[in-house]
Amino acid sequence: MSVWTDRILREFPADLARFWIACDPDLVLLDEHVLQSLRDRGFELVSYDDPMAFRAYYEERYRSAWDQGRNPPSAALILHLSSNDSDVLPWDYLKQARTVRLGLADLFDKLSSSVLRQTGAVYYEKLYDAHQAHASQVLGDAATSDFILTHVFKIVPVLIDDEVALWREVFRLHLRGWSLPAVLADRMAATLRSRSILAHLPITELVEDRAFALRTIQAAWLAYLQSFGAAPGASGTQDEGSVSSFAIPFDHPDIRMVVDSLFLDGSLEPVAFEAASALAPAWIQVGIKKDVQGQAQFIAESATALAEDLPGESAHHREWLSFAQRMGDILSKFFELPVELGDDVSLHVEHLQQSADDSFQGWLVRHFADLPSLPVSKAPVMLHHVPRHLSYRRNESGGRQALLLFDGLAIDQWYKIRGRLTAKLPSIEIDEGACFAWLPSLTSVSRQTVFSGLRPREFAGTIESTAAEPTLWAKFWQDAGLRRNEIVYLKGVKRREDLSRIADAVSGPSIKIAGIVVDMVDEIVHGAILGKRGIASQIDDWCDTGFVDQLITLLLDQGFEIFLTSDHGNVDAKGIGRLSQGVLSEIKGERVRVYRSADLASSVPADLDAFRFDLPGLPVDFLPVYPKGRGAFTGVGDRVVAHGGMSVEELIVPFVRITQQSSSHEK
Repeated sequence: MSVWTDRILREFPADLARFWIACDPDLVLLDEHVLQSLRDRGFELVSYDDPMAFRAYYEERYRSAWDQGRNPPSAALILHLSSNDSDVLPWDYLKQARTVRLGLADLFDKLSSSVLRQTGAVYYEKLYDAHQAHASQVLGDAATSDFILTHVFKIVPVLIDDEVALWREVFRLHLRGWSLPAVLADRMAATLRSRSILAHLPITELVEDRAFALRTIQAAWLAYLQSFGAAPGASGTQDEGSVSSFAIPFDHPDIRMVVDSLFLDGSLEPVAFEAASALAPAWIQVGIKKDVQGQAQFIAESATALAEDLPGESAHHREWLSFAQRMGDILSKFFELPVELGDDVSLHVEHLQQSADDSFQGWLVRHFADLPSLPVSKAPVMLHHVPRHLSYRRNESGGRQALLLFDGLAIDQWYKIRGRLTAKLPSIEIDEGACFAWLPSLTSVSRQTVFSGLRPREFAGTIESTAAEPTLWAKFWQDAGLRRNEIVYLKGVKRREDLSRIADAVSGPSIKIAGIVVDMVDEIVHGAILGKRGIASQIDDWCDTGFVDQLITLLLDQGFEIFLTSDHGNVDAKGIGRLSQGVLSEIKGERVRVYRSADLASSVPADLDAFRFDLPGLPVDFLPVYPKGRGAFTGVGDRVVAHGGMSVEELIVPFVRITQQSSSHEK
């Protein structure tokens, strides 16, 4: 247990009370290691986002159990209030509960609370250790920013005195998948702009905006290759007009070491080039697109390396999101290989998938229950966070937003679509991310969380159908302050002939938010007979029709900020045996079966390799049973593409933001 976690837990002595109120305006409790430790001690934390939902849960699961002398789900319940205003709570809560107040000013008495709030709760654990060890006096805003840069991000701006040093820090920052919070990016830029040798660089954007930084590096790489007299290959899609005006010193040892890794993990894309001159160093081959044999070897090596870099049991959820993106990039490239080469590489890829699934399942059992409570303002951690995240952004910008939900789209399939989009629409900016779907990763469960902003237990009455989505979507946004005529929900769009229907629905000036379900990928998946490799080919054909890029163009032209996600991914699975149980199972998926009682759930034959995994966010009478590994409840040995389970490919889905490149970024 970390020093930070131990400090927080001190506020919740075991056996002191069974009902707690935590006034936590700075969200210090919403750290997954803190949440895990609280659960280990018998505490359940429930956020007070919806008073009616909390009341129903409290009465049904806790107060009735206490009154009747039964055991509730946990020994103690914490009502989490994201403010200090406990007066908003009902009198009976205040009378029965023990109140705890948590604040950054008390926990970090030497640092600026204002800067800490802008930095974000995700860094508090690491920062607390540094605060205890190194903060010897009270620091103002600027000194606090420098303290955080030094001790959390390992960046010391005063030591950056030339372009090599700056680019080295930019590369290292984005290799870790990080971006600086705005307050720290501004402080770093203010420190460095006084140096004339760095004044021409967009320092704030390079360290705050990962998408911009990677696009800048990618363009500079093209210019670097051209310096050896090489020319883009015939298959190259690079636009010479996008070449950066910045000369990055790629040949410096500190830069070269990091740029290798950015190509290997898929952050940068190798470019198609004719053979460079004899003067070109051999190491630049890492950033040049390989022939098909070289690509197969590269995929095999990348899969082996990634399998050796699995997040551990105590990993932060961001490590799994980053891992899923790297794995999706490898799988996307793998499914593009010719079949004969794919067979040679498949053992490496299958080893990666099996290792990832085994490790991920162990991590989920321990940590999944904490994910629904994590903060959402910076980025959604789970799909039910998506509408709240959009609402936060809307409150800041007031702009139009479109949520595109590509039903059934796995991350590897998103990478295929992304490649097509960036080739056809070079002026767009894609801010890459990922989040967790809900378990079981079924459409009726996970997709409804996106359009309702609710956990599945909060829409128990409609959990077996998506028919209520338009109502749930409208209710969320009306509760957020919009009028009914400002909200759009559309589904069943997949082809170019549907674009006119979308245009008619979103073109009115009153429209502020649009939710659109694009279900072509799900249709392809459910009709797949050649596995995920065949699906990849069909997605190529679909992209060739122009539907996706025309949809993006339509929405951008109408002034929408676009967010794209999926309700679940999909996997190649192998049958372990059919379940012929008649009406016993309410939902008969190939990767999950759902039962309405523990007795029915235990009816799964013992000779089938399956297990139960119950979650507090599901209705109490909604009990999923999963086949182990990549099994499916189909005929023994049958090969299917399916979803519903808890593999990396099914449960971690893309969450990306698409905008037009802003003029401030055009360098």
